[in-house]
Amino acid sequence: MIKINSVKRLALTSMVSAALLLGTSSFASAQNPSKEQRKQARAQQQQQQQQQAQQPKRTQEVRQAEKQQRRAETQAQQQQQQPQRTQQVRQAEKQQRRAEQQTQVQQQPAQPQVQQQRTQQVRQAEKQQRRAETQAQQQVQQQQQPQRTQAVRQAEKQQRRQWSQEQERQQQTRFNQYRSDWQQRQRIAEQRQQMYQQQRRMAQYRFQQDYLNRLRRDQIRLQNSRPYYYYGGPSFRYSRGGSYYETNQYGVNMLRQAINNGYAEGVRAGQADRQDGYRFSPQDSYAYEDASYGFDNYYVDPGEYQYYFRQGFQRGYEDGYNGRYQYGTYSNGVFSLLGNVLQSIFSAQSY
Repeated sequence: MIKINSVKRLALTSMVSAALLLGTSSFASAQNPSKEQRKQARAQQQQQQQQQAQQPKRTQEVRQAEKQQRRAETQAQQQQQQPQRTQQVRQAEKQQRRAEQQTQVQQQPAQPQVQQQRTQQVRQAEKQQRRAETQAQQQVQQQQQPQRTQAVRQAEKQQRRQWSQEQERQQQTRFNQYRSDWQQRQRIAEQRQQMYQQQRRMAQYRFQQDYLNRLRRDQIRLQNSRPYYYYGGPSFRYSRGGSYYETNQYGVNMLRQAINNGYAEGVRAGQADRQDGYRFSPQDSYAYEDASYGFDNYYVDPGEYQYYFRQGFQRGYEDGYNGRYQYGTYSNGVFSLLGNVLQSIFSAQSY
């Protein structure tokens, strides 16, 4: 029994010793690592250092890629959010527009109300101011207008006197010319009468006889009358053929009478050719060629009188030949040219 216990003790002691030796070796091994372990540790440290060195070296391409990615994400979010405007947002905008329109409508009627509030006193003040300005302008114009001196008035009188003296000389010349031409005009009338008889234009022949009788009465009247002189300057101006002519009121009346006399004689000549069955030809009439019936030589040149006489004659001949009154009228045995037609042929302006 004692031997057994001794053996057990010996075995236990051996085990304890072995354990102590093993622990000591393990501890020693832990305290003194081997070369391989140290290499591994160093390799791990180098690897960690390399990773740490590479981590801050993210290239600019990586950053730009990240920025582009973030932009793409932002745009995608905006595109997703844009169509998501709800009905409430649209309603809010409509209400805002309506409110603005109502505000404008409310402001518009306020303007005429303000404009209508201009009192009668304000209007009167404005009228008075305009009158004062007009009067001031008139006063300035009167002050600026040069005063017509006595010398200017004398010059105007002298000019009118010279014009009157010139008219007297021309009238005397026209009287003498009219008397000297009378015999020649009679010879032309006789030749026309023979031609009308040969052509058997008896209606035109009778018309010429009546026209010559009216001319003879005119000659007797002019021979027995005394020349009339108007001591005054020209007061009217009219144009013919691109030229301007001056005359007085007496001359204006004479030219208007020439047109009416020509119209009346033209109607009779046109009726005669229509009765004779002759062709339309106002120039073949002796009255058209003579064109002096009613001329009295006062303040009008014979050529001027004949021109306007023929203007009326052509229109009267057309009315008489066609049997209707387009340019004039007939009443109580008197032929008269229409006023608007007369105005279109001759128009004079006073000055």
